[in-house]
Amino acid sequence: MAARTIPALLTQGAATHGSHPAVVDGSTTVTYEGLRDLVVAAARSYRALGVEPGDRVAIWAPNRVEFIVALLGAEYLGASVVPLNTRYRGHEARVVLERSRAVVLVLCDGFLATDYSTMLREAGGAEPGPVVPGLPHLRTLVDLNSAGRPGTVSWADFLALGEQVPVEEVEQLAAEVTPDTVCDILFTSGTTGIPKGVMSTHAQTTGVAAVWADGASLSPADRYAIVNPFFHGFGYKAGVIAALTAGTTIYPVLTFDPVALMQLVQDERITVLPGAPTIFITLINHERRTEFDLSSLRFSIAGAASVPETLFEQMTDVLGFETVYQAYGLTECVVATTSRHGEDPRHIAETTGPPVPGIEARIVGGDGADVPMGSDGEIWLRGANVMLGYFEDPEATAAAIDADGWFHTGDIGRLDEHGCVKITDRIKDMFITGGFNVYPAEVENVLATHPAVMESAVIGVPDDRMGAVGAAHVVLRPGMSATPEELVAWVRERLANFKVPRDVVLEETLPRNASGKVLKTDLRQG
Repeated sequence: MAARTIPALLTQGAATHGSHPAVVDGSTTVTYEGLRDLVVAAARSYRALGVEPGDRVAIWAPNRVEFIVALLGAEYLGASVVPLNTRYRGHEARVVLERSRAVVLVLCDGFLATDYSTMLREAGGAEPGPVVPGLPHLRTLVDLNSAGRPGTVSWADFLALGEQVPVEEVEQLAAEVTPDTVCDILFTSGTTGIPKGVMSTHAQTTGVAAVWADGASLSPADRYAIVNPFFHGFGYKAGVIAALTAGTTIYPVLTFDPVALMQLVQDERITVLPGAPTIFITLINHERRTEFDLSSLRFSIAGAASVPETLFEQMTDVLGFETVYQAYGLTECVVATTSRHGEDPRHIAETTGPPVPGIEARIVGGDGADVPMGSDGEIWLRGANVMLGYFEDPEATAAAIDADGWFHTGDIGRLDEHGCVKITDRIKDMFITGGFNVYPAEVENVLATHPAVMESAVIGVPDDRMGAVGAAHVVLRPGMSATPEELVAWVRERLANFKVPRDVVLEETLPRNASGKVLKTDLRQG
C-alpha cells in the first residue's frame, strides 16, 4: 500500500530499497537506508532547536542533497516546510518568513555569490528579533554552506546538536504524523500581489507524487536528474517525493548549465529529465549537443501554457526521449492532468491530457455554467490533491475554492472529445483587441513554427484605439536571422488579423523566474 505520510514513505523506502542509491549528488551517494538515517538525525537536530509539530521550518537553498535532508527532517517530526525561491531578494524572503512565522531558516550563504543571511538582515524591520530584526519568531539560521556568517549555525554543528535528543523522541513524533498533518506551505510567486501560502497535507503531497510516479512509470531502474528547483512543486513533489515513492535514484542539478547537464546524462545514464520547455529548446539548439551520448533518456514531461507543438517531436527525434508527455498543474494542485500511457504523440502535443485519478475538471464560462466542448473557459478543479487552502487567509481561500469544493484556477482552457484539457492561457495574460480576446499562447505557438524563432513571449500593451495590441518579444536561434517585419508577416499569414502583434522586439533572452516561467510582468513593465 502506498505510504500516506513522509515518515511512512521513508520507512517503506529503507525497508524495500535498502542499499539502493536514493540520492547521488556529485561525489556523495546516499542509499535509501542512509537517507532515512540522515532524516532522523536532522529531525533530532530540529528537536534540539525546540521545533514542535505544527511549527514552520523554511528552506532557502538550491538543489542539493542537504536540501532533501533538511526538508524531510522537518516533515518527519510533524513540522510544515516553507521552501523559499532562491532568486528572492531579502525583502521577498522576509515577507514569507513573516507571514509563515517560521522558527528555523535553513539557507545557503554564497550560492551564486549571494549572501542570503546578510541580505535578509539588511531587509529586517525596526523591531528586534533573535537573529533577524523584525522577525521575532525566527530563532535560528542554519547555513548549508557553513560559510560562517555571524549568527548562523553550520550544517555540521546543526547535525551535532541532535545527538542530545533521543531517537525515540522523534520516532514518537513521527508516529503521530497523520495523513491530515500539514506537510508544506508553498508560497505562490506573488505576481498577482502578496504571496499566498498554499497548504498541503502529507496525504496530498505523497498522493501527488504517487500519481506522477505512476504516470512516468518510475522504478528503481530510473535515474532522475531534477533540474526543476526543489523549492517549487515540480521539483519537490513531482521530483524528490515522486522519486522516493518509486525507489528511483535522484540526481540534484544545482544550476542549469546545458553542457554540464548533457555530461551528467552521458556519465550517469540519466533516464528521466522533466523540465520547463526552455531547457529542452536550449539543448536541442545547443552547438555541442552532438558531442554527448543522450541515448539513455527515457521519459520527460514539458508542461506550460505555450509549449511549441514542434517541441515534442524534437524531444523524441533530436534528444532521443522514448516518451514525452504534457502535464498541467499549479501550486494549488501540482498534478492536475497528464498525458495517458500509449497516447498518440500528435495528441500529446495538442493537449495536457485528461485529469489524473482523483481529480475532476470543468471548463466554465463567465456565467458559472459549463461551456460546450471545444470552447474556451476557466478551468475548475476538484479532488483529493487540491490544496487545503491558503495559510491563515480564509478570504483568499473562499475566493479560490467555492462552496462545492471547485478550485477556480484562473487558467483558460478547453476540453476535447477525449476529455483532455488544452491550456489556452492565463486569464491575466489574455488581452482584448478591439473587442476580441487574444490568447498570447496561440500567437507564441505560431511564432514557434518559424525556423529562426527559438522562443517568444507575447504581451498586450495599452492602445488608445484598440484597448490593447500585441507585442511579441522574440529570441532567435543561434546563427539565424529574421526581421521584425518578417515575423509579423509570418503570423499574419496564419492567424486572424486582430491576433497579429503590432510590434516585434528581438531579445537576447527572456526574463524568467527560478522555475523557468517567463516573467511577462517584467516585459509589461519594461
